[in-house]
Amino acid sequence: MSAAAPLLMVAYQCGPGLGSVSQIGWQWFSGMTERRPTTLVTHVRNRAAIEAAPPLPAQARVIYIDTEWFAGPLYRLAKRLFPRSEHAVFMLSQLDWFLFDALALRRLSLLQGQQAASQAWQLLHLVTPVTVSAPTRLHRLGLPVVRGPLNCGLPVPAGFESLLRDDAMGLSRLRLLPRLLEAVLGSLRHSRAVLVATAATRAALPSRQRSSAINMLENGVDPQAFNCAAVPAHSYRQGNALRICFVGRLVAVKALPLLLRAMARLQVGGTRFELEVVGEGPMRAQWQADAEALGLSGCINWRGALAAPGVAEAMQRCQVFCLPSVRESGGAVLLEAMACGRPVIAMKFGGPAEIVDEQVGWCVPMDDTETAVAGLQAALLEAHAAPELARAKGECGRQRVLARHSWAAKLDAAEAVYSNVLASVTPA
Repeated sequence: MSAAAPLLMVAYQCGPGLGSVSQIGWQWFSGMTERRPTTLVTHVRNRAAIEAAPPLPAQARVIYIDTEWFAGPLYRLAKRLFPRSEHAVFMLSQLDWFLFDALALRRLSLLQGQQAASQAWQLLHLVTPVTVSAPTRLHRLGLPVVRGPLNCGLPVPAGFESLLRDDAMGLSRLRLLPRLLEAVLGSLRHSRAVLVATAATRAALPSRQRSSAINMLENGVDPQAFNCAAVPAHSYRQGNALRICFVGRLVAVKALPLLLRAMARLQVGGTRFELEVVGEGPMRAQWQADAEALGLSGCINWRGALAAPGVAEAMQRCQVFCLPSVRESGGAVLLEAMACGRPVIAMKFGGPAEIVDEQVGWCVPMDDTETAVAGLQAALLEAHAAPELARAKGECGRQRVLARHSWAAKLDAAEAVYSNVLASVTPA
């Protein structure tokens, strides 16, 4: 694809500061506008955040699709029905995608007919949603299509059903309906390249698309925003408290109680620690009560939600970052902590299992809750007892992010995909 070749990018969720998936959409769009003329198609709800961001290059264009008359009431209904489950709210709210897709196809078909040859889009990249449960008809525009990176298909881990009862995971069965619709519309079948973040996502694809899917994590990191501030040497003195950081929405799947139970065992064993919790959500009151019941109140600082600079500072204050989530499709915060040069602890399931290994941290087995708690306890003890090992893991993680997971590296990889796709297109 030449430097001037126009790109059409569709990102239903897209905007700085609007959540993890929206941030993914924004990084893809804002990054590509520096490289080529890029037209973004996104939902009108993202307009305020996009227009408040720093100015985009002149070769950037944004088209807003307005379905708020349907999406707004649908979201409010979902929040009333499932006040403690973000998963359930997302599942119901996702129905708006189908209306968005239909209106986008109509709008883009009209615009396509009005384009001059030199301005015509040459490729369509559908970035968000990141699930196969959001089939599209946009391949009918006649452009070669790139989908993803997709990140979905993660099952409910056996043995953790009670921990996730507040997240209405049973609604995952409803994904069968859009997947049947996918089989009818064939949006994956008509895609020239499908990018997948995890093995679970590859397994969720129709069988014919699995072998040709391209591995690529959907998350990336800005190494300037999440940089490596050294942990002061005096932090590792004998008897000092181990500083732990957790960042995430306070929802059931993040499983913070597993970390709390591991910390309670450390406390009984005489290990001193401090935990900084960054995030907000419906489980906060319950988890604060759990911490108090375990005698941990004085060891935890509940910071609430913070903007990206505050998150980076919290990570830089810690000696080890811990994400005990038991159903994590991605793991952006793990990459951010690694970019800050911190060793990471995560569960051996889903996205974290494909990010974390013994070189950058500890990946904890989770056969059941007892195994998970014991594994977290052992990892924290080693991080405290072997600070040089922890420091080495953190440095390795930083180098890995720079090499593979910065947004610059990801966009370079996307350019290679674009070139291969366009090379395979037979001229009309």
